[in-house]
Amino acid sequence: MQNKILSLILLSYYSGQRIPTAFYKIKELLDRENIPFEFIVMDDGSKDDSYKIALDLEKNEPNVKAYQLSKNYTSHYSIFAGLTLCNGACAMPMVDDEQQPYSTIVEMYRLWEKGAKVIIPHRVTRDDSWSSRFLSETYYKIMNSLSEVSFPIGGADLYFIDRELIDLLANKIHHIKTSSIIEVLRLGFDPIYLPYNRPLGLNEGKSRWSFRKKVNLAKDTFFTSSTFPIRLILNLGLFFSFFSFFLICFYIYIYFFGNNSFWKNTLPGWTSLVVFISFFSGLILFSIGVLAEYIWRIYEEVKARPGFIVKKK
Repeated sequence: MQNKILSLILLSYYSGQRIPTAFYKIKELLDRENIPFEFIVMDDGSKDDSYKIALDLEKNEPNVKAYQLSKNYTSHYSIFAGLTLCNGACAMPMVDDEQQPYSTIVEMYRLWEKGAKVIIPHRVTRDDSWSSRFLSETYYKIMNSLSEVSFPIGGADLYFIDRELIDLLANKIHHIKTSSIIEVLRLGFDPIYLPYNRPLGLNEGKSRWSFRKKVNLAKDTFFTSSTFPIRLILNLGLFFSFFSFFLICFYIYIYFFGNNSFWKNTLPGWTSLVVFISFFSGLILFSIGVLAEYIWRIYEEVKARPGFIVKKK
């Protein structure tokens, strides 16, 4: 590994001629700034000639490397694959739609040279439709409220990281059903947030992710980073158990000290049925919640995340 090389991981999916276009634009910028880099094209199982175009570029440019996944796994798996294959002292995943200005690469590299381990570009404004903005803002608000990871305002998908984090993400993190940005935020290292204004880009604001893939990503991200559903079940179980206990106390009090006319207006067996259902519903929910807590701990253990990380000097 050379000391200052930046590994740029281009996430390609039906990118076609955008691959060489992105490379030469970035090459011109980084050569002007004297920033050494390698350009890794991670093709996510495209069925067109995108991978062939990347291979042709690799033949002509010594700092280009082209790889293709065996099928379309989605971009988060492409990122993990790229981090596993890169050789740079720092790395940044990127997309081909130019929605993140290339100038931010230089800004983040300079921050890295000053000692920053994690730089996260986050969207301050975006030129998307109002519905896309609304859904995105709502999603990140929900995630910040219910998950154990804090997202920057406006959200973030990509990042610039030091070799120390590259090795952690490539070798110490379980890659299945998770998002690399979640894992980066979870690792700490005092991330620096770099605001930028996001244009429409080459796709004119239209995502190549289908609605189903977006829903699956949101679901995986939520369940990977949040214990809220488990704690909700546990708390509901406790609530119904206490509720049934107070019902029992209330009916005992009414029976011995209250107005006997109360019982004349109730159906025979109604009281015991309500108490029985409330108590055992609460007990069942509480039991499921306790089991879920243990399963969550097994799940965390299986993912083999490091229990702690000591920063390198």
